[in-house]
Order: sequence, then structure tokens, then C-alpha cells
Amino acid sequence: MLSPQLEFAFEAAVEVAPPLELGVTSVGNRRIIQILGGSFEGPGLKGRILQGGADWQILRTDGAAELDARYTLQTDQGALIYVVNRGLRHGPPEVLRRMAAGETVDPRSYYFRSAAFFETTAADLQWLTKTIIVGVGERQRHKVLIRFWKVL
Repeated sequence: MLSPQLEFAFEAAVEVAPPLELGVTSVGNRRIIQILGGSFEGPGLKGRILQGGADWQILRTDGAAELDARYTLQTDQGALIYVVNRGLRHGPPEVLRRMAAGETVDPRSYYFRSAAFFETTAADLQWLTKTIIVGVGERQRHKVLIRFWKVL
């Protein structure tokens, strides 16, 4: 049987604003977290995260958060990369409460995984558009760290 292997692609440090709480809608508790900027770096890939994206979240009644982040990366060479990163975050209620209060908690104490898809016109970055890439996230007070891995 063929099992997938992972290869490190890059790490992103995404600076975020406090959540805009819309409240309970027909699909759950909706909130929007604006992306203020940040940086990313990996083998042969480095640059900044542009201001203007956001993470449109649904907080479900079971405590899980459905994440739908959309933002733009710009490499040091000027190439633009559009990112759609969808994921789930959940954990024990006490851990989630501490995170909501702005505390940094051990990322091993909660589940934060995603699948990211990319668009770019840069010829040397087309591998991003032709590879399944998964992320492992870590929520900190004013930023999110995401380590992205290529599924081989």
C-alpha cells in the first residue's frame, strides 16, 4: 500500500487583528479575523504576507472552529501568491478558553490542521498550484504560525 509522505514547504507567521464578532447566524457563531501582515519562509521561498486578507470562521456548537482564511503572499522577488487555507481547530474547553483570553498554550494541547490551495502566475512557483499542501497551526496572541507540508 502506498502511504503519503510529507516534505516541509514553508512556515508562515500571520499577524492578525482581534476578532470581529458577528454573533450567532444560521450556520453558527460567525467571526472574522483580519490579516494584518506577516512573513513566510521555506526552502527557496521567502517573503511577506500582505495586509487585506481575513479568516472567516464559524464557531460550532461542539466547540470546533471551521476556518476559511484567504490572503496574499508576496515573495522577495515580487511574485504574488493567492492562498485559500481551510481548516479545523478544536480542543478541550479549558484550552480553548485560555486561547480566547489571548494566552499562548501548548500547540500539542489542541488540534489545528488545514489544507491550503494556491494560485500564482510565477513559473518557478507552479509546484504550489499542483501539490496538495497541509498545514499544522499554532494560535498565539496576535499571530498564527502555520507550518505547511507538501504531500508527496
